[in-house]
Amino acid sequence: MSVLSKAYMHDEAAAFAHVESIIWPDGPVCPHCGVVDSAYRLEGVRTKPSKKNPEGKERHGLWKCRECRKQFTVRKGTIFEESHIEMFKWLQAIYLMVSSKKGISSHQLHRVLEITHKSAWFMTHRIREAMRNDGSVDFGSNGGTVEVDETFIGTEFKKSKSARGAAHKMKLLTLVDRNTGTAKNMVIDSLSKKEIWPILRENIAKEAVIYTDEAAWYKRLDGEFAAHDFTRHSAGEYVRGDIHTNTVEGYFSVFKRGMKGVYQHCAKKHLHRYAAEFEFRYNNRKANGIDDSQRAAAVLSSVSGKRLTYKLSD
Repeated sequence: MSVLSKAYMHDEAAAFAHVESIIWPDGPVCPHCGVVDSAYRLEGVRTKPSKKNPEGKERHGLWKCRECRKQFTVRKGTIFEESHIEMFKWLQAIYLMVSSKKGISSHQLHRVLEITHKSAWFMTHRIREAMRNDGSVDFGSNGGTVEVDETFIGTEFKKSKSARGAAHKMKLLTLVDRNTGTAKNMVIDSLSKKEIWPILRENIAKEAVIYTDEAAWYKRLDGEFAAHDFTRHSAGEYVRGDIHTNTVEGYFSVFKRGMKGVYQHCAKKHLHRYAAEFEFRYNNRKANGIDDSQRAAAVLSSVSGKRLTYKLSD
């Protein structure tokens, strides 16, 4: 049976039950007073009659807290809050995003889910926000190997006709831990030691071995970590034994194909969410023993406390 044919993918009551089982494993949590498993379900409650729904619309997943006596649903305090889109369509959108290797456009999503493009665009940003992991990592612990590289994408500001290089493009710094097969993305403003080194110190263990290319901002990193070596791309050298950045460059190849095919007009203030989506998909890929349903469950477990508004500011 297809995953998309499961009850929670097309039935609203089943969809709420599925989300509740993941977000509230110990029972319903009141978002107003924080009490756990002290609420009862309200059945048969309907919204006020309207022209579209003369008899009102049934309110699925509605609970009432025994302590503070306030009503709530599992949407409260999550990326689903104040969304009028059915919960089962949210679950379909999450599954389609996590199961697509190079992403899915909001145009395609609005056609599949039969919602407006504006709603689909906003849904994808909320889901990417749930995928974000802004905490630091500890790559290269126990003497592991970490590859570090940067890439350029899109346009941050208009390039003058006489300008050369990629200074006008948006910049993404990526770390890949060879031992764990996980990646970490950071959107940066400039390629300089002043900006890049603090990121490396925060996310890479002191005992790690670092491999980079010959860029000037990576020079003398061996004084910061156990060892640092690099390949000389200008001399046509891309691999020297175990010394290379092919893993992170392979990551960039998939990332850029997805960005060019789906997110061609990405603004810099949204780039960190697009990067988070690819980072999430890479870190939870099949090679790490994680399937599409598990990825979808991982997103659902991270939806709390990440609500966005339509302003979508940084």
